[in-house]
Amino acid sequence: MSVDKAQSWVYAEELIEEDEVIAGARARSEELGVAPVSTGTGAVLRMLAATVGARSVAEIGTGAGVSGLWLLDGMPDDGVLTTIDIEGEYQRAARESFLDFNVRPARTRLISGRALDVVPRLADGAYDLVHVDGDPAEAPEVVEHAIRILRSGGILVVSRALAGDRVADPARRDDVTVTARELIRALRADERLTPALLTAGTGVVAAVKV
Repeated sequence: MSVDKAQSWVYAEELIEEDEVIAGARARSEELGVAPVSTGTGAVLRMLAATVGARSVAEIGTGAGVSGLWLLDGMPDDGVLTTIDIEGEYQRAARESFLDFNVRPARTRLISGRALDVVPRLADGAYDLVHVDGDPAEAPEVVEHAIRILRSGGILVVSRALAGDRVADPARRDDVTVTARELIRALRADERLTPALLTAGTGVVAAVKV
């Protein structure tokens, strides 16, 4: 990446400022040792949720609630976020973050469990937006379920899609990078989707279910 492109990336990441509550959730994430989405990725999530007027959102990978807060900020007041994580400690931190954001308890449904045990039980076509930010090794199978539970015109979002900027380097052949690279190719070729790859954070694939 040239110096100019690196500066442009930093500029884009810093364009939208996080409020104190999201900054607090980010601090909780750091204390727990879990990497939250970047500010730029959060802004993309909020914008996409607002674009489709998302009243029903599913998220795989709760963390300490950073991405959930961005999503909730873009959703209408009656929107409900269903967020899944295998780590109960993360979800307890997320509950604190949602309370700090004055989110009504009825607007969040936190489910503790492995994504591949929970997501298959979610209803077909019931969600306006699905955000995938869980275990990279499970992402391809989780994404297939995510497409199933999306309504027509709904949006699939996969965070960390560029695997720390390794995907573009064909010499990188570690398991996480190869899985991410193959997932991008699969989404590009999927006739059910209209996708785009964004460079926010460590890469975001966004796709509309047609």
